[in-house]
Amino acid sequence: MIDPRVTALGKVLVGHSTQLSRQDKVLIHAFDIPAEVVAEIVRLAQETGAQVATRLESSKVNRQKMLGMSSENAKLIAQIEKAEMEQMSAYIALRGGDNFAENSDVPAETMSMWSREYLQPVVFGVRVPKTKWVVLRWPSPGMAQQAGKSTAGFEDFYFSVCTVNYNQMAKAAEPLKELMDKTDQVHILGPGTDLTFSIKGVGAVACSGARNIPDGECFSAPVKESMNGVVQYNTNTLYMGADFANIKFEVKSGKIINAEAGAQTQKLNDILDTDEGARYFGEWSLGYNPHVLHPMKDTLFDEKIAGSFHLTPGNSYDPPGGNGNVSAIHWDIVCIQRPEYGGGEVYFDGQLIRKDGLFVLPELAGLNPDRLS
Repeated sequence: MIDPRVTALGKVLVGHSTQLSRQDKVLIHAFDIPAEVVAEIVRLAQETGAQVATRLESSKVNRQKMLGMSSENAKLIAQIEKAEMEQMSAYIALRGGDNFAENSDVPAETMSMWSREYLQPVVFGVRVPKTKWVVLRWPSPGMAQQAGKSTAGFEDFYFSVCTVNYNQMAKAAEPLKELMDKTDQVHILGPGTDLTFSIKGVGAVACSGARNIPDGECFSAPVKESMNGVVQYNTNTLYMGADFANIKFEVKSGKIINAEAGAQTQKLNDILDTDEGARYFGEWSLGYNPHVLHPMKDTLFDEKIAGSFHLTPGNSYDPPGGNGNVSAIHWDIVCIQRPEYGGGEVYFDGQLIRKDGLFVLPELAGLNPDRLS
């Protein structure tokens, strides 16, 4: 018998997130997910009348594929999957796997090549701008270990986080989106961070379960060459199979001119040298999911942490919320500003908006953890 929590989450995916109907063609893309879970999501999608296609993958198989990957092979895969994606109006990705470091021994230059030849044309070229899409990670013992929880305890946490009241969240986020839409200058202060940039004319997007599960953020992007200062991130981040800590960027006229990450500094700079756009930022966002409070080295969770922001080197989304930066990378790196993580402040046009992770304006208080459920 299928876990009723799976069915409840599946209904969020096909209903709230992608709003499937008989006019849709949806690709359900599953990585290391139990067959009965995929079958339940397929069943729920079929109930909407949508046409359903599936693609099932294995992280272990993908690792071997990447170890022998050539540019010609990557282009072939991109050609096939781009053609597939162009047939779809919707996309649901279920990403599982027990080992977050499965690709840690894939050469960095191979991962960068894959980003250029596959991610840019397929993901950023078709899926993101042209389909109704939603992406989520599936709970596993490996994720529970990353989060420092028992397997059963993590599952309880996972389903509570992923099935938050997104309608309430969407309503509470409206004033923040409106404020960001009319903001020019942003100033962020915190330990090791003193950063200024403009978001004038870029626009903002409040995310409440339509693209990511879990969700809870409002994003914009810096005007490309407006950023100056330094930013010190205080969470570990996994990217291209490697674990990075204590990332610090020095930024001048929008470009990262110095990047440090301790022992991983060289690898960090190799990634930032993927292409010209990789040293500019494509996204800036405030996180406010009330159930996600601590990092677990999983981007889909960490970027939604209440009281956090993430500032993303690389590719930008289309407007609104995008600044036109183009890159094969998109790396959401998170800084938490609650007191136990060192605190911090966010100002819009000189006005204090958030202090130590809590919104201070009355119209934004509905996004604080004690108000969201």
